[in-house]
Amino acid sequence: MTKEQQGTALVTGASSGIGAVYAERLAARGYDLILVARNRDRLLSLADRITNATRRSVEVIDADLNDRASLATVEAKLREDASITLLVNNAGVGTHTPLLDSDVDTMTRMIDLNVTALTRLAYAAVPGFVARGKGAIINIASIVSIAPEILNGVYGGTKAFVLAFSQSLHHELASKGVKVQAVLPGATATDFWQTGGLPLDHLDPAIVMSASDMVDAALEGFDRGEFVTIPSLHDGAKWHAFEAARQAMLPELSTSTPARRYVADQ
Repeated sequence: MTKEQQGTALVTGASSGIGAVYAERLAARGYDLILVARNRDRLLSLADRITNATRRSVEVIDADLNDRASLATVEAKLREDASITLLVNNAGVGTHTPLLDSDVDTMTRMIDLNVTALTRLAYAAVPGFVARGKGAIINIASIVSIAPEILNGVYGGTKAFVLAFSQSLHHELASKGVKVQAVLPGATATDFWQTGGLPLDHLDPAIVMSASDMVDAALEGFDRGEFVTIPSLHDGAKWHAFEAARQAMLPELSTSTPARRYVADQ
C-alpha cells in the first residue's frame, strides 16, 4: 500500500488488542490517527510508538463510550473533523458466560457499547463522508453474528446487529462513495478472554488467531473491496453460497398469502 496521506482514521477501542494493531497498520499505510479508548496512559504510549515509527500525527481521546457525555465528544469529532476518512468501530465487550447465568444489567451495558455507541458513531461520520463523496467504515463484528450458539446469546445478538447494520449501510451508501466492511473474527488472542474470566490458554490453540494476523487479513479483504471478511474461513466459497442463498430468498420473504405448508388441509 502507498504511504501517501490517506486522511485520518478514527479507531475506537484502540489502546490494545485488535484496535492497537489497526492503529499501527493504518499509520504505516499513511493515515493520521485519532485513537479512542478509556485508558489514557496506554493510548499515549501507543501514540508515541506510532509517531516515532511513522511520523504520522496521532491524537488521543480518552473516552468511555458507555458514558453518554464521552460518547458525545467522539460523535462531535466525527461530525466536525473533515480530515476523517475512515472510522474503525472496534470498541466492544463480550462474554462467554451462558445467557441465563449473566447479569441483565451487565448485558444491557454490553448492548449500549456494542450496538448503541457503534450506531451513533456511524451516524456521526456518515453525513460528512457522503457530503465529501468518500469515506469508509470498518465495523468489527464476530463469527457469532452468524453462529450465536457459540458464546453468550446477548453478545451474539449484538454482533448480529453489527452485521445487519453494516449490510444496510453498504446497501445505502455504496453508490455514494462510502465503503463499508464488516469483519467477522473468530477467537483472537486479545484481552477479551481474560476479561471475561476465561484465560486464553484454556482455548484450543488451533482455533485462536493472533490479533496481528487477524487485522492483516481483514485489511487485505478491505483492499479487495470485500463487504464481509471472515479471516478464519479458509473456504470462501461457503460464505458466497451462504450469501447467495440469502439473496435468493429475498424476493420471497414477503407475500400476500401464507406458504402452502402453513395452510391447514381443506
